[in-house]
Amino acid sequence: MAMFNIFGSDDEEKEEKKQKEHLGQKADESKNLFGRLKEGLKKSRRGFVDKVSNIFSGRSKIDDELYEELEETLIKADVGVRTTMDLISDLKEYQQEEKLEEPEELYREFQVRIREILDCEEQILQSWEGLKVLMVVGVNGSGKTTTIAKLANRYKNRGQDVLLAAGDTFRAGAIEQIETWGHRLGIDVIAQQEGADAAAVAYDAVQAAKSRDMDLLIVDTAGRLHTQKNLMQELEKVRRVIGREAGEEAVEVLLVLDATTGQNALHQAEKFDEAVDVDGIALTKLDGTASGGIVVAVRNELGLPIRLIGVGEEAADLQDFDADSFVEALFAGEENGS
Repeated sequence: MAMFNIFGSDDEEKEEKKQKEHLGQKADESKNLFGRLKEGLKKSRRGFVDKVSNIFSGRSKIDDELYEELEETLIKADVGVRTTMDLISDLKEYQQEEKLEEPEELYREFQVRIREILDCEEQILQSWEGLKVLMVVGVNGSGKTTTIAKLANRYKNRGQDVLLAAGDTFRAGAIEQIETWGHRLGIDVIAQQEGADAAAVAYDAVQAAKSRDMDLLIVDTAGRLHTQKNLMQELEKVRRVIGREAGEEAVEVLLVLDATTGQNALHQAEKFDEAVDVDGIALTKLDGTASGGIVVAVRNELGLPIRLIGVGEEAADLQDFDADSFVEALFAGEENGS
């Protein structure tokens, strides 16, 4: 009996050690992800945040000139006219209520307001039962295919059974591109020939996913311009077929937007949302833009949750969007110039 107690104690110590190591790994992963996020937002800090910071730090008082310069800077940074005017109005009201005199105090409130706009608890594919279908939409060049591959790899590594559907039958080479990713990742791809009916591909894919008892089906769609009415109508048809065959509760629509396109991303989002009822946004190529204000504009003016952001080429650079981490990374490094 004594021997059993001793081994029991050792087992407990081993388990406790294992848990601590696991927590340590999680902490290191979080630190690494934040470092990637901070590095990926470097251009936006220099092109957007530093300019805003200089407006507040370069004055000894709050005056009309400060607000005018802030307004101009925010619009140039793709924050958008409506969002900019809302921010300016809120800051003026807060200044009067709190009787603020120091620009630095107003700057702190500015950061708080940005954080409030971006706040959203919704995240992509956190947990589910049965089959989940992720329909991915967006224009060509937005990073849609790469986003699909990174997500497929993510959920496969988490133990989910993943299936891909090559629903972009419109663009030459699109089917081969998805099939290549599937081969690299060891994930099956449901496909037909180029020019096939995209809705038929979606139908076959849902049936295959159900018969194979898959956890996640990711459906690629033709990268189209939001101004191409006939293609948007085809997209609507694909969405109807997926909802009918998989069940509406199983479907999630992710819109991939290229952050470097600025205000054009807003117009794209509006049209895609009208066509297929977008559930969330993946904002890619944030590391390539100095006008990081588009994140604020998308969230505030469209009311759609930003669920993923891309800040680099590596798989770990496609991150779940977290307002706290994003604002901290965006406004980080002002003291040391990083």
